[in-house]
Amino acid sequence: MMRHVSTETDRWKMVAIVATILAVIMGQLVNGLSSFFTPLEAAFGWTRADIALINTAGLVGLAIGGIGMGVLADRIGVRAVSLVGVAVSAACFAAASAAQSLWQLYALFFVAGALGGGAVFGPLIALTGRWFTTGAGLALGLVAAGQAIGQGAVPVFNVLMIEALGWRGALFSYGAITAVGLLPLAFMLKSPPPAAVAAQAHASRNNARFGLVVALMSVAVFWCCTLMSIPLVHLLPLIEACGIPSAQAGGAVFVMMLAAIGGRVAFGRVADMIGPVQAWFVASLWQTSLVFGFTGIGSLPLFLAFAPIYGFGYAGVMTAILASLKSLTPPESRASATGIVIAFAWVGHGFGGYSGGAIFDWTLNYTAAFGFAAVAGLVNLCIVGTLWVMTSTPREAGLAA
Repeated sequence: MMRHVSTETDRWKMVAIVATILAVIMGQLVNGLSSFFTPLEAAFGWTRADIALINTAGLVGLAIGGIGMGVLADRIGVRAVSLVGVAVSAACFAAASAAQSLWQLYALFFVAGALGGGAVFGPLIALTGRWFTTGAGLALGLVAAGQAIGQGAVPVFNVLMIEALGWRGALFSYGAITAVGLLPLAFMLKSPPPAAVAAQAHASRNNARFGLVVALMSVAVFWCCTLMSIPLVHLLPLIEACGIPSAQAGGAVFVMMLAAIGGRVAFGRVADMIGPVQAWFVASLWQTSLVFGFTGIGSLPLFLAFAPIYGFGYAGVMTAILASLKSLTPPESRASATGIVIAFAWVGHGFGGYSGGAIFDWTLNYTAAFGFAAVAGLVNLCIVGTLWVMTSTPREAGLAA
């Protein structure tokens, strides 16, 4: 009995640690740079496109590094790889404070993505899944919600730090906070008891289509994230184009992100109840059905009402993807599989954001861009539906853990 209580406490402790690490590191890498556009423009006269490529460099690093670091984590352990990820992230954030040219920031954020974020995202998601033989959806939803909180809070924190210390002081301080706050947490990471891993390994032993499943998931998440990134990147300027001031337009995006936190947790429970692939299909159908609706809104009250409805459902996609990875891949290869699939997600995110801007430049409005997002969502739904059928047949019953 005492052993069971100890294991139960440890697993939720791991959830809290993973959520915190991802909030701090991924919050800065994914969209924390948005706070630095104005000060970098003022300091160097760089264009916004030039500055935006700093973030792109980090995402490309995440995509490339996530694959290699996932494989390494399967071989030498998640804690060792995560310690490297935290240390490299902290060092790169701090070193960026001394940058004098764009190429230095490109290089530092690429390394922070490849050896920092890439070393923590996939491996820590895989570790969380290994701790939960059942009920993994809720745990992964909480972890994903932690990252979402970071993505919402880090830009605000950066703004306050920039106002107090300047952009260089803000970056250096963030690096120091990352090292001091996260290295002790990374040391606390540990693997679950062998019995729990053995149970999951037995459940997935007959996974004869592992390669096909990973390939289908990779293509699906590419199109899924292509859709997702278009409103994430372009919703604010779409609202501004309706004559709504930037501060009020930002409020609509903010309520969407608040709803997304709840959506990530809620869809974790949905995944536990109806199955992770089924939950992925429902969340994908939600965002595909609603994304084009943004183009038919012209007033702030309607944006404030519609954005959180969309945000609640779109956020469930990431939780369902993570739960599907846990369910459809064997534990001994899960970090590798997660790295591969999530690499396609980051590439899709970058492709969608760029495509939305390119289509706008071509058409001078966002109607076609958000229409393209809906088409991308339909492609994703076809692939996820195929996965649903594959993993529901008696022959593939062993896929579900």
